[in-house]
Amino acid sequence: MSQLKREDLAHDPLWVARRLLGCELRSSHPEGDVRIRLVEVEAYRGGDDPASHCYRGMTQRNAVMFGPAGHLYVYFVYGMHFCINVVCTENGTPGAVLLRGGEVLEGTELARRRRPAVRKDAQLASGPARLAGVLGITGEHNGIDLTAPDSPVRLFAGTDVDEDDVRTGPRVGVATAVDLPWRSWIDGSPSVSPYRRGGRRRSRDQA
Repeated sequence: MSQLKREDLAHDPLWVARRLLGCELRSSHPEGDVRIRLVEVEAYRGGDDPASHCYRGMTQRNAVMFGPAGHLYVYFVYGMHFCINVVCTENGTPGAVLLRGGEVLEGTELARRRRPAVRKDAQLASGPARLAGVLGITGEHNGIDLTAPDSPVRLFAGTDVDEDDVRTGPRVGVATAVDLPWRSWIDGSPSVSPYRRGGRRRSRDQA
């Protein structure tokens, strides 16, 4: 299974989001390794996407989203959780894909210890906060290169997903651009997170 290269991710976030379904994310840590298969993602652009962290330009917080592609954008939400995004597009043009749901393929025991309140294994990485949690990803991982062979978090090609098994719909919990069908998921996967429509207040659960 091949590790993704930077050029594989230097494209429009909508294209990359579809590309990431079925890919595998591997996290290496002194506690052990965890490997997940991505089953749900959301695309976020920059200046033309009012739900994006980059809509109003570059800040110290969102600078990673401006490239280069292949890096990890990690942010803290609700004072409790981390969420992780794969940076994409050409260098200097902001864009990223939020990783919303995954199936744990390796390191299930460690994933359970990291998310002890989750009752079902299929839901260990269901939702962006759980996904980051089972992989042991924190703010210290912000900006790391997913395409580097020695990176503690690496992204691999995984298995192809048939188009008939892919569904698209509105993003979860965003306060603006609520009806854009920029969330993609693998139909039938028990690790896809529940849909929660936004629109009333700004959510911090997006890139």
